[in-house]
Amino acid sequence: MTNMPTFTAQRTEICRVGRSLYERGYVHASAGNVSVRLPDGGGFLITPTDACLGRLEPGALAHVDVQGAQRSGEPASKTLALHRSIYAAEPEAHCVIHTHSTHLVALTLAGVWSAADIVPPITPYYVMKVGHVPLIGYHRPGDPRVAERVTEAITAARNAGVPLRAVMLERLGPNVWHVTPAQAMAVLEELEETARLWLMTEPKPAPLSPERIDELRQAFGARW
Repeated sequence: MTNMPTFTAQRTEICRVGRSLYERGYVHASAGNVSVRLPDGGGFLITPTDACLGRLEPGALAHVDVQGAQRSGEPASKTLALHRSIYAAEPEAHCVIHTHSTHLVALTLAGVWSAADIVPPITPYYVMKVGHVPLIGYHRPGDPRVAERVTEAITAARNAGVPLRAVMLERLGPNVWHVTPAQAMAVLEELEETARLWLMTEPKPAPLSPERIDELRQAFGARW
């Protein structure tokens, strides 16, 4: 990557994104976490364990090396292993966000559209900005098997030519990733909004047709 933000700027951006997510209700209490991959093998920054994303302090963010060993800051989130597995499996990921977004968690309680796609492609921006989102079956928070399942899903999707930008952890919430924190937050916002639309709409709308999805591929490079 070129023109990556400085170490200090990355800390500030994580705090800005965390506060924005908290103030708009995407996270609550101490739920959720944010990390970034630092350039040139510098390791990762990640929010501390049990931290409130609305009250993050730049200097308190955990800095860990590429092996996951803590270098500075408060103790890293217990989801560090999952974040590191996403970075290892997806070279395009430079920020990972996990939340307990209300409508997405509600969707897994009510029943997702399918295990391969938790919601159908009902809007063009969902197809363009998010793409396929598989369901990862329930495991307790911090269970190392989650990282294995997520790695398998990322690898399978990449091999199929449709790289993922998100997975959904059953009863827990989404993990999304992108190049920057702002872009990852935009993926999360579009994913949560689509879940909300799907839950509130009766009768359920039909997915976009294959022809309309192909039009989005041709016009905008949608990865579907």
